[in-house]
Amino acid sequence: MHFYGTIGPACASAGTLRRLVDAGMTGLRMNLSHGALAEHADWLAMIQAVGIPDLLIDLQGPELRVGRLASPVTLPEGGTVQLGAGGIPCPVQLVQAARPGQQLLLDDGKLLLRVNAVDTALHCTVLRGGVLQSRKSIAAPGLSVPMPTLTSEDLANLRIAASCGVTGVMLPFVRGKQDILALRQALAEAGAPQIRIFAKIENLAGVQALPEFLSLVDEVVIARGDLGNAMPLWELPRCQKQLSAACRAAGVPFMVVTQMLDSMCSRAVPTRAEVSDIYNAVADGASSVMLTGETAAGQYPVEAMEYLVRTARTALE
Repeated sequence: MHFYGTIGPACASAGTLRRLVDAGMTGLRMNLSHGALAEHADWLAMIQAVGIPDLLIDLQGPELRVGRLASPVTLPEGGTVQLGAGGIPCPVQLVQAARPGQQLLLDDGKLLLRVNAVDTALHCTVLRGGVLQSRKSIAAPGLSVPMPTLTSEDLANLRIAASCGVTGVMLPFVRGKQDILALRQALAEAGAPQIRIFAKIENLAGVQALPEFLSLVDEVVIARGDLGNAMPLWELPRCQKQLSAACRAAGVPFMVVTQMLDSMCSRAVPTRAEVSDIYNAVADGASSVMLTGETAAGQYPVEAMEYLVRTARTALE
């Protein structure tokens, strides 16, 4: 069983990383949507010094994200906001594909917008407000946005991945076999064919195409944040069960991730529902579980890892 944390400001010290390892953490994820691998030499040195053997990098891939903001932006409910030229930066492919009436979910659905008009930007009404920060996710339910499998930044990160000690690559928003083949080719060209591929299932295209690429990946990641934006939220548990069953039947390892202990970003003790969620994921056959914001930015990173590991191990008894 593998237990992953995500490195970020809350745990980016040798002391905290050692405590996470002592709590049972076996590997780390580094989210490269917030900065290139070359920019994290300090983190890489720390990871090596602590002796953490398993390092996963999470690429940008074909994911839709808000661009960089000078400072967080407050979007009040009922207000208007512009995405694209002259407003909040977003991929031009989204502006070109969206039409009036399209809903947009930002930051794993914490904020909800409706597109009213489209020109060189998307003119939107805020249906569910909040504070928007740089590089947060955008989901456009029902809309196909033609994004490349790998960004130029992804390719640059892959070229130095092996020399940085990377053991696995997480590809977001896998849409089908071609995405996996493109990543395999990029790893081969980088001289790193040994790096494992983790296919993140985050949209309906990935769910439907799973059988065609299941045999091509080292591990499937049931990434429930954006996957939960792709369907009514009450359908997500069933989808997770179906994906788990498909991986088990094919003998392919799978990971469950996102909001496993979300309340522990600000509380020292998880909810009963959260520990039940971890237990059920492992009982369903998950070979890995991962914490994201809980360790990267939460107030109780070590305690969260302890609850993750102890609950999972209980399910294995």
